[in-house]
Amino acid sequence: MRSMVLIRLDPARAPADGPDAALQEAMGQLIEEMTKAGVLLDTAGLHPIEEATRIRLSGGTQTVVDGPFTESKEIIGGYCLLQTRSAEEAVEWASRFLRVHGPEWEMEVEIRQLDDPA
Repeated sequence: MRSMVLIRLDPARAPADGPDAALQEAMGQLIEEMTKAGVLLDTAGLHPIEEATRIRLSGGTQTVVDGPFTESKEIIGGYCLLQTRSAEEAVEWASRFLRVHGPEWEMEVEIRQLDDPA
């Protein structure tokens, strides 16, 4: 099964300097392990919300709005696309991802199974 792991965080509650060298090294090791295990199909962080664009459809009319978005307390900061044997395995890999961040980070992940193309 394929799952999209959405990485959510509140930028106001994340370390101001972003990930330090130790976290970057730990993430590199985890990504390498996931790749060797054949679990990680793709992953990336996202540019800041200030660089985002939203397109809203309402009543048949589209509205384009460039960031920053004042109502955004929580953002999607990145994603992982996983190929696992079960939902439980996807949860375990996502939990390991969170654990490497340590106590200075406050974040969550949302795991969503992808529909199989018919």
